[in-house]
Amino acid sequence: MTIPLSMPEAAAQLERVLRLRAIPFCMQLFETVEAMAAVKGIRRPNASVHTLDQIVAQAARLGWTVGVTAQDLVGDQCRSVVGLGGQDEAWRSGAHMAGVWYATVEDTRAHQSAMHCVPAGRYSALAVSPLASGRLAAPDIALFYATPGAMMYFINGLQWSGYKRFDWSVVGESACADSWGRALATGQPSLSIPCFAERRYGGVLDDEMLMALKPELITKALEGMQALGKNGLRYPFPQYGIQQDVRAGMAASYPDRR
Repeated sequence: MTIPLSMPEAAAQLERVLRLRAIPFCMQLFETVEAMAAVKGIRRPNASVHTLDQIVAQAARLGWTVGVTAQDLVGDQCRSVVGLGGQDEAWRSGAHMAGVWYATVEDTRAHQSAMHCVPAGRYSALAVSPLASGRLAAPDIALFYATPGAMMYFINGLQWSGYKRFDWSVVGESACADSWGRALATGQPSLSIPCFAERRYGGVLDDEMLMALKPELITKALEGMQALGKNGLRYPFPQYGIQQDVRAGMAASYPDRR
């Protein structure tokens, strides 16, 4: 049985293997504000209003541990994804996006219903923190930004043993529902193409994707990537050349291709 790495060990190995440019981080929901506020070293928005994308970025880009409640977030679109509010009829209609992101209210309603959200009512607060800090005692999910190539290698690692096909969807704008929303709601590894809001307000780079999953699955993926590396399959992927005889390159991983 795989023994999960500690969060600092998992973060360090993930950064090294995938050459990450942003800090791996984690997210935990709290039933009470007091429990969130008791986290060591936690910061609060101090009466300013943010998108959740900005709060996430403060962990991933600045290394901060930050806690929020519904009142700290700019609107129900952010609150609803993590179960901190919203999800009423006005939110479900998505009318605020009609003529902005979608042509009609019928389109916005369809978009809202397609989003993965944590059910509202149970949680009152949320915190994000660098995975390596260990400040969140029981994170619900771990997350990291990486390039498409790094993400594919990570997925290959997850699939090394106990193979499973992954099927992900793209909700469009509000793509946080595809990453942390889906992972929190379903417990399943969730890959997303970050949306406009994540890139405008959360500082996500143009070539970055976002993975969200249970923290213990990072150990599984790292073990898989280590096995792949022994077969000559490593990241970054070395370019072989588009006009070369492929047999020598293939033979590094498939001896019968010599």
